Amino acid sequence: HLHTRSPPGLPAFDSGLWNGATFEIVTEFDLALTILRTAAGLTLAAHGVNKIKGGLDGVAGWFDSMGMRPGKMHARFAAFGEVLAGLFLTAGLLTTFACLGFVGLMTVAAVTVHVERGFFILDEGWEYVFILSVIAIAIALLGPGGWSLDAAVGVDDDFDGFVGLAIAGGGGLAAAAGLLAAFYRPPRANTETDA
Repeated sequence: HLHTRSPPGLPAFDSGLWNGATFEIVTEFDLALTILRTAAGLTLAAHGVNKIKGGLDGVAGWFDSMGMRPGKMHARFAAFGEVLAGLFLTAGLLTTFACLGFVGLMTVAAVTVHVERGFFILDEGWEYVFILSVIAIAIALLGPGGWSLDAAVGVDDDFDGFVGLAIAGGGGLAAAAGLLAAFYRPPRANTETDA
């Protein structure tokens, strides 16, 4: 028979039979989630790969200069965390937890680099990290969709909805707050004036 998948919260629709063959209907909902997961996931993964290609020692120095010490550890956590969270989201594997990684990583980036520069990315503001975080939270709420590894193993509906919101949004913010409290010591502005 024909298997269908309706968006969460909407009633299932009647699928009927097609010559006894089993098919999976890909709804617009599943396609939209696949597009969002792929675009956001590959974007964040590319961001991490760029850190690695540019040289993690240079990234470590940048982390040290902004007050995220030890810089070597944070450069590796950020780079490999971005790659892994991005690839897991793209594949729809442990999707809600990949979204937690997005929110945590982007919150740390917002606080350490972007917030003081305003909203717009052209001024290195928090626009980019905000949008990636919102996309991740929305995906965690909705679930990974039918074209995901989570769906293939039958856990696509286990961590979505308000549970997904709590894990990705709440967990991501909590992880970022813990990391910032433990390691972030922003450099003090030079307060000396010429007399």
